[in-house]
Amino acid sequence: MVKGITILGLLALLLSCKSDKDASEHELGLVYNVLRDLDIENYEVYSMNLDGTNQRNITDLYNVEWTYYSYGNTLYFVSDRDACKRCFFLYKSDFNGENVQKVSDLQLADSWMSTRNDGKELIVKPKLFNESTFYVLDSSNGTVIHRLDTGLPYAADPLFVNDGEQIVFRGGSTVNKNMDGFNEELYIIDVDGNNLKQLTQYPEEETQASKYGYKAGAPRLHPTENYVTYQSIRNGKYSLYAVSLDGSKHWKLTENTQNEGWHDWSPDGKWLAIELFDNDQTQFHIGLMNWETKELKVLTDDTFVYQQAPNFIYKN
Repeated sequence: MVKGITILGLLALLLSCKSDKDASEHELGLVYNVLRDLDIENYEVYSMNLDGTNQRNITDLYNVEWTYYSYGNTLYFVSDRDACKRCFFLYKSDFNGENVQKVSDLQLADSWMSTRNDGKELIVKPKLFNESTFYVLDSSNGTVIHRLDTGLPYAADPLFVNDGEQIVFRGGSTVNKNMDGFNEELYIIDVDGNNLKQLTQYPEEETQASKYGYKAGAPRLHPTENYVTYQSIRNGKYSLYAVSLDGSKHWKLTENTQNEGWHDWSPDGKWLAIELFDNDQTQFHIGLMNWETKELKVLTDDTFVYQQAPNFIYKN
């Protein structure tokens, strides 16, 4: 009898340890960008728990480091370390900022990115004279395996959708925002460059978008409901909007009173991390919304003015 209890107890202990290990391996955190020192333009990547605790500088260099994307437990960030000012190259690390590796010797533009094929392939915007081109890289060694020309004068912030067979991106009618008629919108295109289609249409009656304001910001894919979300300035403030992948349905995503900018969905679609800011853009925060209850919690304080571009990452 004693022996039976001991074996059962040992089995329960082993199962408990396995459960704790599985939970820790699938624990999410957030990484985001912070302007740490305006005078020297020192941007850093910070990490924190989903409750806002343990906020840490995980790049800690006097350079520009920006993250826009993570996959699994891999953080991707661009940096101008060991390069000229704002000459960006792609690096990766983990949630703790450890195991830093340079992904590619390809100079990149300032743009969001995404992956397909279980993270094995990464789509980026290279720094080229041709502003309409995306590259698909082997994420293990940075080799260029595919080039995609969208056919538009400007293209940025590529997002794989439909199992990596198509790309949603932010496109413009001129090569940059400095030129009249830029008119950015979200587009979708096949990875072979065919079937380009415009998904969004900024309301003609809106006049709030300045030259550098977003009519359609970087797209993010809801992982389970299969629609794309983006920021857009309308009715005097930035809010999040959504569009179906076939462009047939458009709607306002959230009803928060704060301005909403760059954002990211948790892998299960249960959480929405949002960059929040006031009308004059004097203070930026990172907020976390429970997508089921719509409860929004601000995770950051006023230590830094610019706290932006949150994205989810597994901590282990």
